[in-house]
Amino acid sequence: MNFPELSGGPHRSIRSYELRQGRLTRGQRRALELHWHEYGVNAPPGMLELDRIFGRRAPRVLDVGSGMGESTAAIADQHPENDYLAIEVHLPGIGALIRRAVLARLRNLRVLRADAKDVICNRLAPASLDEAWILFPDPWVKRRQHKRRLINPELVRALALCLKPNGRLFLATDWEDLAGHMRAICDGEPGLQNLAGTGHFAPRPAWRPLTKFEQRGLRLGHPTFDLAYART
Repeated sequence: MNFPELSGGPHRSIRSYELRQGRLTRGQRRALELHWHEYGVNAPPGMLELDRIFGRRAPRVLDVGSGMGESTAAIADQHPENDYLAIEVHLPGIGALIRRAVLARLRNLRVLRADAKDVICNRLAPASLDEAWILFPDPWVKRRQHKRRLINPELVRALALCLKPNGRLFLATDWEDLAGHMRAICDGEPGLQNLAGTGHFAPRPAWRPLTKFEQRGLRLGHPTFDLAYART
């Protein structure tokens, strides 16, 4: 098959991701070949029609950077009443997520291979989301790389507008410097309220599974920092 191309709108000089030529496992490749038409979003440019994509109207959750899809698939399986739209750029992660969705027979999950900035700023209607997650984004740890971090005032403002009133935004990272960066930007967004109080991190949400990625970070001595916000 022709694997899904990366959609991202106009060319961006600064990207929040770096495409890596990771090898697809046999299972990931097979999932893409056989099931992309079920779970992949081949939407034309312009606003995403979520009711059409999911074939129903239900609470909507956006997962920005779903990685290997471990958390996304587990939560979607536990909450069939919600619809989950995952955004990811790396094909191995997309293949892994679709494989998990097939094994769990999920019907409330779709995957979009796209630039998350373009989707949030240009392709989601205002007040179209009940919840959004940005869990363990690339920390871009070197100072000269900080400009590539996904979380910036423009994106957070656009994401706040995509949330319904009282909609929730959850973030997590195991890099303390990035945690402070995200908290400062989100606390400074008038459309969001820090549910733990301005300047504070949130308790780990019970609904978020402990992934292998996070377990590895904890073993290396990297504590996890959680943030939780509500759309005012």
